[in-house]
Amino acid sequence: MKLELLPMEFTVCQIKTAQEADLSVPYTFFARTDEEISLVCPIAACPPCALNRQDGWRCLRIAGPLDFSLVGILAGIAACLAERRIPIFAVSTFNTDYVLFRRQYLSAALDALRAAGYEIE
Repeated sequence: MKLELLPMEFTVCQIKTAQEADLSVPYTFFARTDEEISLVCPIAACPPCALNRQDGWRCLRIAGPLDFSLVGILAGIAACLAERRIPIFAVSTFNTDYVLFRRQYLSAALDALRAAGYEIE
């Protein structure tokens, strides 16, 4: 399976209103629940009025599009990284999945995934 390391660093943040999110920025993920509004985006696109934010995330995109009938794609990657005690933050879209991890785990994550047979671009 092919994975693509995206070149930028990301932030995971909470915002007060949906209007604060610039959804025109590529690689921006928006989620709204009854309790919060979360945004994952390149650091440069983080709204200055974010309520909470955690910068310094790197992101792998699973080569897609992935068919909805596929089973275990994300679970396999998560298990591989969990074996190395690398925490992840996952985001899914219609076409594929994205796996984020803190930048300090970059080398370890790439090594673990390559050792498990994943191809990383």
